[in-house]
Amino acid sequence: MQLFVGLGNPGQAYQGQRHNIGFMAVDRLVDRHRFDSWRASKFQGAISQGHFGSEKILVLKPDTYMNESGRSVGAVLRFFNLDPAQVWVFHDELDLAAGRIRVKLGGGNGGHNGLRSIDAHIGTDYHRIRLGIGHPGHKERVTGHVLGDFAKSDIEWRDSLLDAVAEAAPLLLSADEAAFANKVHTLIGSANA
Repeated sequence: MQLFVGLGNPGQAYQGQRHNIGFMAVDRLVDRHRFDSWRASKFQGAISQGHFGSEKILVLKPDTYMNESGRSVGAVLRFFNLDPAQVWVFHDELDLAAGRIRVKLGGGNGGHNGLRSIDAHIGTDYHRIRLGIGHPGHKERVTGHVLGDFAKSDIEWRDSLLDAVAEAAPLLLSADEAAFANKVHTLIGSANA
């Protein structure tokens, strides 16, 4: 079993924010691969499940707000006796250009409060799928940028990215993170050609 986690803030008021691109990514993945409908769980989050080949995939959207995401992720890990290396976290990345991705196992949290919370509950040896939202250019504009809704001009690249991530997601299990990233970038290029 593998655990895919989308980071975001629950509730209608936050739905379109850049900070919620992790939620958007797992929503798109669940729809694309026809996983089970989302349902409330005892893990302080919404759960869906499905399969990539013979591998069971559990998908989680914590209801704890971004800064406490680790409580929900930790509860799932303990209940299913999973190792942190079986966790794949989809999250916004300010320091990546809009529409770009990076996949990484372990490392620091880069000031991301959702990752900081997960680190505190399960350690740092999990996979991160960093979804670039771009930097606004000035440090004092970061909070407004991250917590702001995607602009209409962002929708095309955002949806291309989300579609490509959902399509390529089974490649994450191949232990070849570069193959996943290359497939995503190829799909984005095809969509924008």
